[in-house]
Amino acid sequence: MEQDADFYFNEQGLMVFTEAYHLKRGYCCKNGCKHCPWKYGKKKNDDNEPNLTKEN
Repeated sequence: MEQDADFYFNEQGLMVFTEAYHLKRGYCCKNGCKHCPWKYGKKKNDDNEPNLTKEN
């Protein structure tokens, strides 16, 4: 894994995986990741909102 390409650390010091990392991994873990390319848990009407749903 390569920092900035696959992950970065947010303001709280937590590791956040990038969309590129998720695509390399090749599947959705269904945890509602911030950069999920499969949009798991995102509201369908607004992809910019961080609200997660349990519908997907």
